[in-house]
Amino acid sequence: MPKFPEQYQRIRKRFKKFFSAVDNLGKATRSAGPINTKTSHLIQLAAAAAIRSEGSVHSHTRRALDEGAKPDEIYHALILLTSIIGFPTVSAALSWADDVIQKREG
Repeated sequence: MPKFPEQYQRIRKRFKKFFSAVDNLGKATRSAGPINTKTSHLIQLAAAAAIRSEGSVHSHTRRALDEGAKPDEIYHALILLTSIIGFPTVSAALSWADDVIQKREG
């Protein structure tokens, strides 16, 4: 099991029923249609970048890589957002994705 951030672990431990519901929602949404798991994490990665959520960008970068995404696919999913969310936000998201990618490569 991967090491989750401390805040995530605290919420998970403190609010077990809530967390179970959140976990089940994620599973239900991924199985609700034809999009494969890798692509679903790339979509969620893009959404995380759009809302400037560093933790979610880290999480969905890890998850997409775990599902077989290549770093270039991660980067492409993020740079596609430039005309929508702007270069500064995309630049930040690329930096957050690099936190995960470089850690795995190094």
